[in-house]
Amino acid sequence: MEALTVAPDRRDSLRLDTLPDPVPGEGELLVEGLAVGVCGTDREILSAGHGAPPPGRERLVIGHESLGRVRQAPPGSGWVPGDLVVGVVRRPDPVPCGACAHGRFDMCRNGRFTERGIKGLDGYASTAWTVEADYAVRLDPGLEHVGVLLEPATVVAKAWEQVELIGSRSWFAPHSVLVTGAGPIGLLAALLGRQRGLEVHVLDRVESGRKPELVRRLGAEYHSGDVERVMERVRPDVVIEATGAAPVVFGVMAGMGPYGVLCLTGLSPTGRTLDVDAGYINRELVLDNSVVVGTVNANLRHYAAAAEALAEADRGWLDAVITRRVPLESFPEAFESGPDDVKTVIELTRH
Repeated sequence: MEALTVAPDRRDSLRLDTLPDPVPGEGELLVEGLAVGVCGTDREILSAGHGAPPPGRERLVIGHESLGRVRQAPPGSGWVPGDLVVGVVRRPDPVPCGACAHGRFDMCRNGRFTERGIKGLDGYASTAWTVEADYAVRLDPGLEHVGVLLEPATVVAKAWEQVELIGSRSWFAPHSVLVTGAGPIGLLAALLGRQRGLEVHVLDRVESGRKPELVRRLGAEYHSGDVERVMERVRPDVVIEATGAAPVVFGVMAGMGPYGVLCLTGLSPTGRTLDVDAGYINRELVLDNSVVVGTVNANLRHYAAAAEALAEADRGWLDAVITRRVPLESFPEAFESGPDDVKTVIELTRH
């Protein structure tokens, strides 16, 4: 098989390798890799800022946004050859911590979890891969062209779950949501907001092009102005933050209204300073019973929720979110960002 591998401790070490074909173990599916999505985590691994290979190995097969087709399935697994499948990213830690012991490995407490294509386990950027049947998610056959969006959709499915759980501590009937950032996470968060019947607003810095059009096609409103002014105008009940830009994060925090919920999904760069009125922010959060919560990764129920959301979505809109499809042999192009890019996908099957 062919696979994209990287030495996580060395910058720009990505290469296309020929590796032995995988052999499924007990309870595992053998899968033909169809596509893999490229995201900021992958780029961070390529820059030697993140990631770890499997124990005793120097190189890691990258790729955590997977899509494949089952070639071989164990009897009684409920899977059959031809099924469209996505592999779950995280595995519980071996100790396990209390959260992992209760199946909540997305909330691991001791950090000893592993993640396909990121930390300690090979990923899905290969022409063939195996996955435990219990960590595989079946997709609607009609999603073959866009199913690689499932993993990023799980991130926002969990974000929405967190928002709703927090809201349920009292009466909660949100009317509007502001999503900051119109990348894949932001757009998918907006999609799930529209599916919930909410008035959806999306803020991003670009003023024209594909992102505003995708937002409008959802029936949402696009903004490109100052975050403080947008918060004052919209007065959202919920904010899902998907930029990681510190000025945006603190601008949203300062503008939260009564019983507002801010869910942070974007990672901020460290080592930079920002002047903020921390006392004002603290005072407003307390007096308004507002909540700021961070979320990362996803569990099996979030994969199921995301698969349902994609199945209900307009296929043409989902396809438009994928702005570039790069063949495997041209893989370096997938890690170059264009001005109008939203989601880049590497196609693993040769045409």
